[in-house]
Amino acid sequence: MYKRFEADWLKHLDFLLLDMLALQLAFVFSYCLRFGVASPYVSNFYQKISALLMIIHCCVAFFDESYHGILKRGCLKEAKACIKHVSLIFGLMLLYLNMTRQSLTLSRGFFLYLVIFSLIFLWSIRCGQKNLIRNRQKSQPDKQHKLLVLASSENVVDVLENLKNSNCLVAGICLVDQQQAGNIIEGVPVVADIDTILDYVRKNVVDGLFVELPRKFPLPDKIMDTCISMGVSVHIGLLRPDYNTNEQLIEKIGGYTVLTRSVRIATVRQLFLKRLIDICAGLAGIVVIGICFLFVAPAIYMASPGPIFFTQTRVGKNGRKFKIYKFRSMYMGAEECKKKLMAQNKIADGMMFKMDDDPRIIKGIGHFIRNYSIDELPQLWNVLKGEMSLIGTRPPTVEEYEKYDYHHKIRLSIKPGITGMWQVSGRSSITDFEQVVALDTSYITNWTLGLDFKILLKTVKVVLGKEGAV
Repeated sequence: MYKRFEADWLKHLDFLLLDMLALQLAFVFSYCLRFGVASPYVSNFYQKISALLMIIHCCVAFFDESYHGILKRGCLKEAKACIKHVSLIFGLMLLYLNMTRQSLTLSRGFFLYLVIFSLIFLWSIRCGQKNLIRNRQKSQPDKQHKLLVLASSENVVDVLENLKNSNCLVAGICLVDQQQAGNIIEGVPVVADIDTILDYVRKNVVDGLFVELPRKFPLPDKIMDTCISMGVSVHIGLLRPDYNTNEQLIEKIGGYTVLTRSVRIATVRQLFLKRLIDICAGLAGIVVIGICFLFVAPAIYMASPGPIFFTQTRVGKNGRKFKIYKFRSMYMGAEECKKKLMAQNKIADGMMFKMDDDPRIIKGIGHFIRNYSIDELPQLWNVLKGEMSLIGTRPPTVEEYEKYDYHHKIRLSIKPGITGMWQVSGRSSITDFEQVVALDTSYITNWTLGLDFKILLKTVKVVLGKEGAV
């Protein structure tokens, strides 16, 4: 997973401010409807609610990236986005009011009106603003950035399709491999070929040359340099749609401008929230570990004298080694016994170790803490240190890691986790390591904070139902 740095989260400031207006209108309208009073701001409590509404709205807009791709969304998708945005806002508001014991002061009728009207006003104003932007662009074509597209006959249709939702006007097409001047493609005229393109640019209104060619065609450096010398901007299509554009970006590394591609690209905001959740879980985990230690430690020592904690070198993100911590659930010398038990390993290729009725597990307390995943709790210390995350992929041992094929290493492209997709998808019944890799790959490529919460909830269900150790 790759971290994407963003500095332009306020590029949709107009929508942020319009949403604030919509929420305040909903606030006033709901208050008047519920209490029959012209202004809600005469009440100190509701003044605070109004301010809280704005603060939470800005936080949700920042961390949830509510405005990402907003101009490309249709009315139905916008409705779904508004439902999500409103749900997050009022979910967080209720959480705050409950934590501060102010929820009973808030009128339930007012709150219900506020949720409904916020959703209606938010959706209406967003759709209205987008229509205004589109109509303004259509009514002022001379003010739009006019592009001349340089493409080939095999990809020109795809290029035009991908440029539909841009803020630019495609004024003409030039094909590098055919002479079709005078023809129309997808409603756009072919105005030149590779030999006449410079003359066309010199004589006509062209603000930018958009170059998107299949790999078999070399970039026309002479044409691009001449256009630049004429003051015409040149846009080179590097983020190709056939590469999966969501997982690539342009950035600076040293003195170089580079195209970065990764299996999953996450924003700083997303990773900040994930790390914040990990820190909170780690701090809470220290308390839980301390309480469990009072009961688990004597039971472990009485059943099998020796260290209470088990440590082992594991392999983390991109091959980094670290020491993992667990409550010891096996008899002393369990690692040596493992070699003798490899013939009973359910994972045929030996990429992991799994067997039924493992004799190394301490009878009684060992099975108990493994069934309820209590043995995993000390790993919250690894989470707090930043070596692991609450949700991720299970870290392999050094011995397992040394057997990895190329595609297996994708499991290590993120921080390892205490629980993850594999653990909540029937860990005990999965005996094919390739299936484990497929589940972990699915998690990494589709990762969102929402997916983490789903896995966390499923983990609780799995642990309480003793559906295999997590």
